[in-house]
Amino acid sequence: MGQSANPKRTKDNEARAFAKYVRTSPQKLNLLARTIRGKSASRALIDLQFSKRRAAEEVRKLLQSAVANAENNHGLDVDRLIVSEAYVGKSITMKRFHARARGRGARINKTISNMTIVVKEAEEA
Repeated sequence: MGQSANPKRTKDNEARAFAKYVRTSPQKLNLLARTIRGKSASRALIDLQFSKRRAAEEVRKLLQSAVANAENNHGLDVDRLIVSEAYVGKSITMKRFHARARGRGARINKTISNMTIVVKEAEEA
């Protein structure tokens, strides 16, 4: 009678974390995603911790959540995790107006993003 189960979105050796409504533009978040993509999870956490970008703290929390999901929900080895995917999507845009000269208004767009990080366990080399 009920709804059938949704198919799994990740493989057996993967875990993912998803952040909605990150108050940063997708372009700025994508620069951070590009820096961690393909690196080991521990190295990516260190790079984000010492990054000068404001959004690096949000991305670091998301990566820690993905690592925790891998350990607790999927039973993966934390020391062998690599960031296989890190991608950013556009979310809503808040529209604001700024008062300008002669009674006019200028539009200000405050963009908001969604971000997904997928970590997977590296195969034995």
